[in-house]
Amino acid sequence: MKENPLLYDLFQAYYDARKHKRNTRSQLEFEFNLEENLIQLYQELRDRTYKVGRSVCFISGKAVKREVFAAHFRDRVVHHLLFNYTAPIFESTFISDSYSCRKGMGTLYGVERFEHHLRSCSDNWRKPCYVLKMDIRGYFMHINRQKLYEMVMETLKHYAYRKARDGKCWMELLDYDLLKYLMQEIIYNDPTLGCEMRGTSKDWDGLPPDKSLFHVAKGCGLPIGNLTSQLFSNVYLNVLDQYVKRVLGEKYYGRYVDDFFIIGNDRHYLLSLIPELRRFLETELDLTLHPNKVFLQHAHKGCAFLGIFVKPYRRYLLRKTKHRISGRIAYIHVRVSGQNISIKREDLQHISYVVNSYMGYMRHMACFRFKHLLVERNANLAKIGEFVGEQKKFVVNLPGLAPAIFRFIPLFLLLSLNLSA
Repeated sequence: MKENPLLYDLFQAYYDARKHKRNTRSQLEFEFNLEENLIQLYQELRDRTYKVGRSVCFISGKAVKREVFAAHFRDRVVHHLLFNYTAPIFESTFISDSYSCRKGMGTLYGVERFEHHLRSCSDNWRKPCYVLKMDIRGYFMHINRQKLYEMVMETLKHYAYRKARDGKCWMELLDYDLLKYLMQEIIYNDPTLGCEMRGTSKDWDGLPPDKSLFHVAKGCGLPIGNLTSQLFSNVYLNVLDQYVKRVLGEKYYGRYVDDFFIIGNDRHYLLSLIPELRRFLETELDLTLHPNKVFLQHAHKGCAFLGIFVKPYRRYLLRKTKHRISGRIAYIHVRVSGQNISIKREDLQHISYVVNSYMGYMRHMACFRFKHLLVERNANLAKIGEFVGEQKKFVVNLPGLAPAIFRFIPLFLLLSLNLSA
């Protein structure tokens, strides 16, 4: 198989795509005739006849609604193929303070960097400093696809002849013509055409028009939910990152998707940056600052970032973050307490991963009492395991001993923390 790099890479992309997507309908349909489907997909990519398939559109979230377009599993394989090819190149262009959708980073890393910048700017809380926080209105829905495509291809062309590994350049390792073809197909694809709508029309009630692909300007918008959209979102705002770091020379800057901050000692100087950044976003990226989400705060009074409230020498969970964690653990608790059949070993492991992901995350916050309340409120989890130690690590029992059912709980709801929403 290694004699045919594209086919080998396609199989690797399939294994990447099926992680955490086992037993979904589109994945099972694709896997039913796995070899045949992969060979057919390979032939379409080789002959440049591949077209993006139909997406599934639905609304996720309650407090903060999001319109999600879920690609068919077949298209997810192609997304992973393109990601595996290009992510290493784009990663080399990103700054270290861009936290979203990057390996080894995330919300906790973003909070730690935010606190690091606060301590550095304030000389470990000895000097006054201020935090300027901003947000981009309807970011994904206002990404200009033409500008995005030009950015992507310019970066790939710029790095084409640079050394990658084994003394070879990227051009020798990658099929540039294939990348160009896939970029055009994925970036310019309109997922609203012929999409399958899930849920009812009431689900869209309360969703602002600037957060829906059905109301965006022509040639704008990327679907939330695709791996490629996550990568492209970082590529698009990398222009802002480079401007703030290289042109404005701001040392204490960080960004998570469309939320970004600048920390400084001069309050009036930070205020002067607002119109400058607004102008840059509008002229260079066709984006606008959210008028209701521009904040200038004194750091010593505490500042919220990614669902965490940071004060001198301590961090707290925001109330909305507590509600989200409580709700998801309570969801498992209700399912466990309401069923009387055995659960498989792998399902117990999944429950353990979900609960311990929250417990492990809260180890970094000042929330000892909240963790104990979670354990007390969800006492029925003792039927399948127990909380041990001061950090309340959840240890499950052996399969067959616990009356619970997990296979009816959607894994994607439990495994995605999304604490910063």
